[in-house]
Amino acid sequence: MMTTKTNPTAPAGSVSRMSLTNITRGKQERPLRVIVYGVEGVGKSTFASQAPNPIFLCSEDGTSQLDVARFPSPHTWSEVLEAIRVLTHEEHPYKTLVIDTLDWLEPLCWHHVCQQNGKESIEDFGYGKGYVLAVEHWRQLLGRLDILVRNRRMNVILVAHGAVRRVDDPQTGPFDRYRMKLHDRTSDVLREWVDAVLFARHEVVTFERNGKTRGRSSGARVIHTTWTAAYDAKNRFDLPDTLPLAWDEFESAVRAHIPADANKMKAELSELIPRLNDPQKAEKALREWAGDNPVRLAQLLDKVRGKLALQESSEGDVQTLDATG
Repeated sequence: MMTTKTNPTAPAGSVSRMSLTNITRGKQERPLRVIVYGVEGVGKSTFASQAPNPIFLCSEDGTSQLDVARFPSPHTWSEVLEAIRVLTHEEHPYKTLVIDTLDWLEPLCWHHVCQQNGKESIEDFGYGKGYVLAVEHWRQLLGRLDILVRNRRMNVILVAHGAVRRVDDPQTGPFDRYRMKLHDRTSDVLREWVDAVLFARHEVVTFERNGKTRGRSSGARVIHTTWTAAYDAKNRFDLPDTLPLAWDEFESAVRAHIPADANKMKAELSELIPRLNDPQKAEKALREWAGDNPVRLAQLLDKVRGKLALQESSEGDVQTLDATG
């Protein structure tokens, strides 16, 4: 005779949720958990402000140039947690919480840990023990953010500055790369929690002049979505490596796993390609290679923008030479 096994730890009379009848499948659309970091002034806060109905939890001057809703600047770690509690349990219209910036928030966490343990400095614990204790408080904060995301369906965007850090790789040896401007323990736990780590930067194009390779900004601002030796990044959405620094472009790519609207990119290409000195190759690529494929259109658009920037740079150099004789 077959008997049914029951869970000995479950309350008497309860029915297990872990049954075959409760299995589901398919992609699940849910709020986004994102870190965006990069150099000063690249537009990280502006990117976050473009998300649906955001409210900022930030330092006193972090968003002074933006017309956004914001909490009073927290002075303690407890006030940060209180702001998250308010958003979780009180009625409000906001759809996105933006914490701007993480490296402003980290000292509040350290001060909280020191107060609880009677220390003057996070270094006073010795042997990195203070940073280990701080990570536990970050995990508690992320637990509260999990509840916010689940219960209120809010996106969470964490903004941070970037810094060049030395990496000691046992295979390749030491090298420099961009990472978040946070203690490594903090950075690691935050990185694990989010769905995407986006590295924001000014796009740079290179060109040869007098036998030397030089670079200049193309004027575009981009986000990188995948890890390289030069910077830390990741995503769980199979995104293209590079996207414009704009929330609607990023969200569209996430929702559809494509970089942007094909018609929009084709319209921009139709405007830019005729400005090239030699447009025939790009026209052929648009017609025969890219077509209506959003991924290829995005790649072609990046190349055309870069060539135009290089072309305009070279023309500027010629005009300077003409003017000086």
